[in-house]
Amino acid sequence: MSKAGFKVSLPLIQAMELIKEGQNSELVHEEILDIGDGKLTGTLIFEKYFFRSSNRAALIVILDNLEGVTDLRVISTGSSQGLVINFDWGAASDFVESVRRSLKDYIVGEDR
Repeated sequence: MSKAGFKVSLPLIQAMELIKEGQNSELVHEEILDIGDGKLTGTLIFEKYFFRSSNRAALIVILDNLEGVTDLRVISTGSSQGLVINFDWGAASDFVESVRRSLKDYIVGEDR
């Protein structure tokens, strides 16, 4: 598993489009929820097979603009082979980093 959180200077829908354009994985779910007053939440779920770990991994991207800036939480999971040892040859972190690369010019803050 790997995860990251950051804020971008893009509207939520535009950020979602850039993420989708930057993926070479299958989009399995997309959702936008309009809460009202211009507040939105969005979810993208991708799936990809990684040869290096011989397994499929899921990438979940959760976005919101509830505090005036687009905030993202990015989680990759399911990429490790073993039941005991959670080692995936870097597949999960690469999957998370693909989102960061798609939005690199617009990142204005990172959660650590």
